[in-house]
Amino acid sequence: MNQKIDIEFPHFISVDIKREDLIHPFISGNKFRKLKYNLVQAKKENQDTLITFGGAYSNHIAAAAYAGKEYGFKTIGVIRGDELESKVLENPTLKFAKECGMQFEFVTREEYRHKTEVFFLENLKQKYGDFYLVPEGGTNEFAVKGCEEILTKEDSKYDFVCTAVGTGGTISGIINSSLPHQKVLGFPALKGDFLNDEIRKFAHKDNWELITDYHFGGYGKVSSELIEFINQFYVVNQVPLDPIYTGKMVFGVMDLINKNYFPEYSKILLIHTGGLQGIKGMNINLKNKHLPIINIDV
Repeated sequence: MNQKIDIEFPHFISVDIKREDLIHPFISGNKFRKLKYNLVQAKKENQDTLITFGGAYSNHIAAAAYAGKEYGFKTIGVIRGDELESKVLENPTLKFAKECGMQFEFVTREEYRHKTEVFFLENLKQKYGDFYLVPEGGTNEFAVKGCEEILTKEDSKYDFVCTAVGTGGTISGIINSSLPHQKVLGFPALKGDFLNDEIRKFAHKDNWELITDYHFGGYGKVSSELIEFINQFYVVNQVPLDPIYTGKMVFGVMDLINKNYFPEYSKILLIHTGGLQGIKGMNINLKNKHLPIINIDV
């Protein structure tokens, strides 16, 4: 569903947002897209266990846990940060995943850096038996295939398609299904230039660009300005934004409009990639730092 943003923009620019957050109440947005064909492949391989990776408030962990419960897979989450083992019930994301039946393997941050290496995966296989591996963030060829379904025929009218970028799978799928007249803009939630190479592994066109000025200090980092923007955007448009991904992307697009980045009469489509479950965890951190919180019920 595409929803018009109820703001009067300069230069006859129009902005709509694709509400991917409404696809499923628990397997939200791009996580639904990324898991769809991975689950099909796991069934094809006769696997009954999914292993995947994530941090304290990972949207991917929450979605994979629920998907396992819904589609009959045992799920194991390798969680970054062994200090979290004693705090599962205090953490809304991990508590939800546990309630969905996910089993956790907590590892140190140092160990987590080796998660893609053969010895790490062999240790997991020895402990848990055979499994279907879903990468951190869900990005692989099957995830990109799912994300190619985000854009539909009705989206051909847009000149620009904008999305947040984490591991690169979502934007790769969008690039592959975009049309020749469209420019795809990605707004990374992380610092660094490594994403260009990751995207090129899966994307088959050159009509895209990464806008790297709106990560707010890095992954998981926010500011009072961003929180205020998310709260005000919700009041005006009744569209909830998460602070890790979509909130930063929408902030960036609005800022670029004000800076005359987009040509006159541009039609812009924002992709809402979900992730709203992370708001509860973010608000815990904001309260601990005595900062304003996100006033959105999720």
